[in-house]
Amino acid sequence: VQLQAYGGGLVQAGGSLKLSCAASGNNIIINLMGWYRQAPGEQRELVATILHTASGDRIQYDPSVKGRFTISRDNAQNTVDLHMNRLKPEDTAVYYCNANIHTPAEGSVSYWGQGTQVTVSS
Repeated sequence: VQLQAYGGGLVQAGGSLKLSCAASGNNIIINLMGWYRQAPGEQRELVATILHTASGDRIQYDPSVKGRFTISRDNAQNTVDLHMNRLKPEDTAVYYCNANIHTPAEGSVSYWGQGTQVTVSS
């Protein structure tokens, strides 16, 4: 099982960026997907998560990004996106994709993608 993250980069304050993450593997079932970030000298923190249920997706945002960031997923493609708008310098961090993935061989395991740098200049 692998998680591959894309996107990130350098943007001016007020700008937008999109992060994408794709999960791959055999016989995988994904319920929870999300994005976390870690700024220099800080602990990794939750940005947004999206849980797929039979009745629809349940979404959670950190208060600092609510209203500016939008998380979405494509269950057929096993991807999760994070659209980031009105970016602020304090959003600067390494962003990590995370997914709880079930396989017949290993059961449910939490996987992390490689980090992708987001830098917002003032």
